[in-house]
Amino acid sequence: MMRHGGKILSDQLVKLGVRRVFSVPGESFLAALDGLYDSGIANIVCRQEGGAAMMAEAYGKMTGQPGVCFVTRGPGATNASAGVHVAMQDSTPMVLFVGQIDNRQTDRETFQEVDYKAMFGGLCKWVAQVDTTERLPEYIARAFRVATSGRPGPVVLALPENMLSAQADVPDMQMGAPAFATAGDMAFSAVIADLMDAVAPLIVVGGPHWSAEAAQNLTKFAEITGIPVAAGFRRQDYMDNRHPLYVGDLNVGVNPKLAKRVRDADCLLLLGTRFGDIETQGYTLVDPAKPHAAIMHCHADMDEIGRVYAADVGIAVKAPVAIAGLLQAVASDTPWDMHRDWAAGARADYESWLEPVESPGAVKQEEVVGWLSENLPDDAVLTNGAGNYAAWLHRYFVYKQHGTQLAPTSGSMGYGFPAAVSASLEYPNRTVVCLAGDGCFQMTLNEMSTAVQHGAKPIVIVMNNGRYGTIRMHQEKHYPGRVSGTDMAAPDFAALARAYGGHGETVTEGAQFAAAFNRAQASGTVAVIECVLDPKVLSTGASLPDQD
Repeated sequence: MMRHGGKILSDQLVKLGVRRVFSVPGESFLAALDGLYDSGIANIVCRQEGGAAMMAEAYGKMTGQPGVCFVTRGPGATNASAGVHVAMQDSTPMVLFVGQIDNRQTDRETFQEVDYKAMFGGLCKWVAQVDTTERLPEYIARAFRVATSGRPGPVVLALPENMLSAQADVPDMQMGAPAFATAGDMAFSAVIADLMDAVAPLIVVGGPHWSAEAAQNLTKFAEITGIPVAAGFRRQDYMDNRHPLYVGDLNVGVNPKLAKRVRDADCLLLLGTRFGDIETQGYTLVDPAKPHAAIMHCHADMDEIGRVYAADVGIAVKAPVAIAGLLQAVASDTPWDMHRDWAAGARADYESWLEPVESPGAVKQEEVVGWLSENLPDDAVLTNGAGNYAAWLHRYFVYKQHGTQLAPTSGSMGYGFPAAVSASLEYPNRTVVCLAGDGCFQMTLNEMSTAVQHGAKPIVIVMNNGRYGTIRMHQEKHYPGRVSGTDMAAPDFAALARAYGGHGETVTEGAQFAAAFNRAQASGTVAVIECVLDPKVLSTGASLPDQD
């Protein structure tokens, strides 16, 4: 049966189980839009390609299946590159389809022509251009395999417009059964033996592939071994933070006592995490040249094991497979007793870190986040982008179950709101809250109309201190008294939300917040609560002087 390339593409996506795509339309892929018309795949039409790509990335984080995004050539692709970078650094499966010029006009600097292999070569796992309509199913199937294999990540496929509009008689590609990496019992037994011999072991979890079942297995393994568990950067929902063996997260503003625990550990079990520069504070907590602790590293990608830290035991499997294998290797439900004091001390360090440090002003971020932690449903999804405001969320919010944190380990500003829109579409019956700074939110707030159009209803809490707070903090440290390029004007966020058709409120006193949040939730649409902060607010442990 003859089909144009756009129809071949959409039929292949249906076969691959794609339910939703995110896009900004362009004339370079009109045939693909036509193919999507009656495909049954929801097309979430966004306002800017960066937001569309971030929504697709968030979908990949939530589901473990590739988030799919369509953008046009040239400016569309360059805008979308921000989301591709997030997917790469966060190990998130994603496929970006980019409209391309007529391939018969290549190398003439045709209107909006870009060499995508050169542009995306270092930003994604694989980039290719499909020049023959008959090979579309092959390329698409391979793109999905690459995006989900080993360490997941983004794939970019360029689609020349003449290729998409051409007709071909070609069957859809069969994906085949997925390949699963396994490890022998001896490898897991070696890990167990080292853990039993350790005096001060620590488990660090992170990376992709985690599930509710894996989180439960992690908890059971920790309970049997008595070993404390620390979460990698922005992976705090991999274990119930209320559990006595959860001891905090290794983030930018890490608890100094947890950092000391990493330095004092004699055995580190790394499950899924790359154990990168954020978790190690720029590789200072553990010296790559001479680690002070035995390192056992379980990661889905063999190339990640030994990339920075030589592993005493390395097992190339997904984290859920590793934790299931370790549970089986323990072979007994009898709890170990040798790590009790070490674990209790680490937990006490974490609980003392949760004690609020008062910040200046009538609206205090520690109180707002504390209220959210105590009052939101256990399955509420929290999203954020980048900025000092996030430090309050990381420090004071207690995550209760898997699948409730969406945040960029890449440190991308503007991510939180598109991620919240995507989460609200995926989980329409769950509370979705985006915490944002005034700078972070202004990067992608135009997606409010996307939320209204498609029925997403996240609640955005904007912490407004009138500046790019993280950069100002660094200025105070390195160039005190010389403020440059960090002060910022902002709109009336509440009025802007109403202009988009959403709900908006402004909070100037902490006592106003609970009622404002309840009204926002009852509105049944996208809502913005602007929290007006004292200009002296800087970080969870520092404020600007009064004369500022």
